[in-house]
Amino acid sequence: MSALFYVMSEIERLTITLPAEMAATVKEAVDGGDYASSSEVIREALREWKMKRAIQMQELAALRADLQKGLDDIAAGRTKPFDTEDIIKRGQQRLRSRSK
Repeated sequence: MSALFYVMSEIERLTITLPAEMAATVKEAVDGGDYASSSEVIREALREWKMKRAIQMQELAALRADLQKGLDDIAAGRTKPFDTEDIIKRGQQRLRSRSK
């Protein structure tokens, strides 16, 4: 298990305000022995938020790339007309075949 060590000059003290329910959750995590301090709880929450945010940004970039590809296809004429009624009919047929 690796540990993170911070040089004192790299640590900045912040004061945060939390809703009572969140503050109680942090206190429970510390009181339950899962964490040594409230700061540890907040640090882990921020690390997880950063990872989640990075994944969201990757997914957004992929979506933007897909959208651009679609727009490029439209601009280049690489599209074909579609029949809405036919699409609905094929979808209904698939649903019927799954329910058998």
